[in-house]
Amino acid sequence: MENLDLKTIYSGRKVWISGHTGFKGSWLAEWLLELGAEVSGYSLQPPTRPSLFEQLELAKRLDHHIADINDAIAVRAAIHEFKPDFVFHLAAQPLVRASYRNPVETFSTNVLGTAHVLDALRDASHPCTAVFITTDKCYENRDWVHGYRENDRLGGYDPYSASKAAAELVIDSYRRSFFNQPGSNVRIASARAGNVIGGGDWAEDRIVPDAIRHLIHGKSIPVRNPRATRPWQHVLEPLGGYLSLAAHLSLAKESGELASAFNFGPNVQSNRSVEELVTEIFKSWPGQWEHLPPPGPALHEARLLHLNHDKAYHLLGWEPKWNFATTIKHTVDWYRNVNDGGNALEITRRQIRQFEGGR
Repeated sequence: MENLDLKTIYSGRKVWISGHTGFKGSWLAEWLLELGAEVSGYSLQPPTRPSLFEQLELAKRLDHHIADINDAIAVRAAIHEFKPDFVFHLAAQPLVRASYRNPVETFSTNVLGTAHVLDALRDASHPCTAVFITTDKCYENRDWVHGYRENDRLGGYDPYSASKAAAELVIDSYRRSFFNQPGSNVRIASARAGNVIGGGDWAEDRIVPDAIRHLIHGKSIPVRNPRATRPWQHVLEPLGGYLSLAAHLSLAKESGELASAFNFGPNVQSNRSVEELVTEIFKSWPGQWEHLPPPGPALHEARLLHLNHDKAYHLLGWEPKWNFATTIKHTVDWYRNVNDGGNALEITRRQIRQFEGGR
């Protein structure tokens, strides 16, 4: 399939986003507003201070609801009242290390929260296309040098990864049990992406925001696992994939292969070590780093992880636009410009336009 004109698809359409106050959700909400969509957001309060959501003043510019994805009644009411054309489910407990501290909460939010959205859509009386966001960590990690494909075994060592693998099973079960049946108004797919970075991420225990916080204060960046390798990609890359997947799925005469799981990962050249990432950051914001293992027993973290995105390329015409160096430069430029007094909304909009233009 060829790439679609996203503005033609989303302009004037109603889009419901769970997790719109988070880092990825805020970027997605802003992009959809730029495309002319009517956006309704359902989420807890912004998880960080500062937060991209507040920096973009999104509460004033979309239909903003503070509510818990674990509240099945509230989820159902929000979806049924808004009657969205598109749903993007991003609400989650997104951190590996936090999942070790709060495993039950992680499973509840990431598995049951997903089921609540699916169950609300099961009763939808209007046509709707939904994309459920999970993670590259849903695969049983075997430290392969080659990329995982969508039909590889699911699994998870840590509670976060296991919860996302379980969410994928729930999505597939609902799809086969309810949404692939004759007469269904709803089409659903899931999307798996990895270590997304970009301006406006202020979360703890993430290497880029941790690095930025230390650079702002002129301190050395502490690095736990300098040799750990990740598929680094700018947040706009997978978001573009989600928008493309939903657009194609909504337009297809039959959902077919599109109603399934898709990987949205960077090219293999962007699969770099944490040490390489920090070194690249220093090209735009000079500084130093130090190897500082965490206190106490080390928690298990995957060493190698990479996604194969051939399916997205062949069925959606999707492929990454920015290479590793460009990704890091745009990310650091966002933080530096905002730190120097620049307007976060203007900078974010400019980067969306640059991405759309492949620059």
